[in-house]
Amino acid sequence: MLEFAITFKPDMPPERIVRLTRQAEAAGFTYGWVFDSHILWQEPYPLLTLMAANTRHMRLGPCVTNPAVRDVTVTASLLATLNRISGGRMDLGIGRGDSSRRVMGKKPTTVERLEEAIRTIRDLTAGREILYQGHPIQMAWADAGVPPVWIAGYGPKVLHCAGRIGDGVILQFADPELIRWCLEFVREGAEAVGRDLSRLRIMAATPVWISGDLASARERVRWFPALVSNHVVDLLSRYDPSELPEALTAYVRTRRGYDYRHHAEVGSPNAEFVPDEIVDRFCLVGPVSEHIRRLRELEALGVTQFNIYLMCGDEEEIVEIYGREIIPAFRAT
Repeated sequence: MLEFAITFKPDMPPERIVRLTRQAEAAGFTYGWVFDSHILWQEPYPLLTLMAANTRHMRLGPCVTNPAVRDVTVTASLLATLNRISGGRMDLGIGRGDSSRRVMGKKPTTVERLEEAIRTIRDLTAGREILYQGHPIQMAWADAGVPPVWIAGYGPKVLHCAGRIGDGVILQFADPELIRWCLEFVREGAEAVGRDLSRLRIMAATPVWISGDLASARERVRWFPALVSNHVVDLLSRYDPSELPEALTAYVRTRRGYDYRHHAEVGSPNAEFVPDEIVDRFCLVGPVSEHIRRLRELEALGVTQFNIYLMCGDEEEIVEIYGREIIPAFRAT
């Protein structure tokens, strides 16, 4: 059964984030995520604490953090503490890093460091003693379980990693062709270690806008393919273009740069190069019937969670319409 999630850009007042989280849980959303970019926006973990204290069943976590902006032992301690507060409802979304690194003039980390961080976090949140940088450490108080790990990425190497060691994979677009391409690498990684892809959870994450006016709807979400373009440019620096799908790379050829001061911002000047076709493929726009059609297509591909980047305006209305008209269509099946 397809699950539904929301993700906040943590620039809202905390009290509004709490209200929206409670509304979303009541509407049938089962996950609440928060972006982690500590320079651009508010720190996510205090917000996750508030979300945990004001919900009963919703699972929560960063979407996504990375191994570099905090010492990995700090991340493990944060998650273990929040697992205690929430009654074991924490998940971990993690990747190589984008805005939280680049805004400080730093590059994303390596897949090797990502894997090492995941192992460390799992061991520490399980209460096991480990050698960390040559010194034995243990969070003996960590007794609320190991958070499931969702690995975010676009390139073959990190997607292989998700298949090998992840509990889930985060794919930041709603394009069936590109999701199918990504899942082939996840499957290869899973099969290399004897895992079954059907045991992994697959997230498609994107902003949405519900309207019959496609022109105005596209302007609400055009910032998102511009955000994705940062990852595409990174891929092109590390892979031969022939190894990547034209459907993913072609649109960045006219990109002239990216200003993180306008990251994930409706009307962002970063998005001027993004054509309508890419908006329609990467995002969900249109009337309710079109949302349901696209979501059924994603579900048929194996997507298990649809995560709305709830940051385009009219957030309460989007949650209300999804809870009233869209989520029930999937519960019925």
